[in-house]
Amino acid sequence: MRKTLWPYPKVVAHRGGGALAPENTLAALRCGLAHGFHAVEFDVMLSRDRIPVLMHDEEFGRTVSGTGSVPAMSAAELAGLDAGSWFGSAFGGEPVPTYAQAVAFCREQAIWMNVELKPAAGIEAATGRVTAALTRQLFAAEIVAAGIDSGPDPRALPLFSSFSFEALIAARSGAPEIPRGLLVDAVPPDWCTRLEALAAVALHVNHETLTPDLARQVRGAGFGLFCYTVNDPARAREILSWGVDGFCTDRIDLIGADFPAGAAAK
Repeated sequence: MRKTLWPYPKVVAHRGGGALAPENTLAALRCGLAHGFHAVEFDVMLSRDRIPVLMHDEEFGRTVSGTGSVPAMSAAELAGLDAGSWFGSAFGGEPVPTYAQAVAFCREQAIWMNVELKPAAGIEAATGRVTAALTRQLFAAEIVAAGIDSGPDPRALPLFSSFSFEALIAARSGAPEIPRGLLVDAVPPDWCTRLEALAAVALHVNHETLTPDLARQVRGAGFGLFCYTVNDPARAREILSWGVDGFCTDRIDLIGADFPAGAAAK
């Protein structure tokens, strides 16, 4: 049995600022930080010119108005779109940021990143490969330091996660030093085989499909266990009692960054 390793924060702001700001924007990252979160999750997709940008939906219409798609536009064109007005007039004109811009902000503010690879259809491997290559370049110094026994906190490096096995395999090939977590809705029967094939450090699962027995199995095998998206404090306390290592939340106003300490006191 391997020793379970989860050196990352327990509570993570979903898509930057949860339900309090337009998702996957620098405004969302600023919002999460203002609420005390130094751990965020956000989605990365490739533009037409193969530049990683922050976006969840491949097609426009929800967070970006109009018609079109992310892989059909350049990063410069995407930056000119309004990714904030859908959420509220105060965020009007908020641009679609590049992954590099998000990384720069997070590094400046000492924010740990759960980077979800969100590939558009047909470019799964490319999304993993390109994002991994850029991440390896941006974190070159941290990767070198992480290879030294007395190196920095593991949170100096981001964590890749994805529902796409192909994207994660490509990311492993391109930047093996960046840890990986496999995203699933429900825990599949072959979860351990998949995690081992990816050399993953964690399984990320929908909390609604998790059971205490499955939690024990995953952690007993030596993997970290992360849940999405937990918005009720009572439910958060419940899954933490099962041994869940961490979770993301939209309700950063109800579940603070220090929630585990508060939960333990109740």
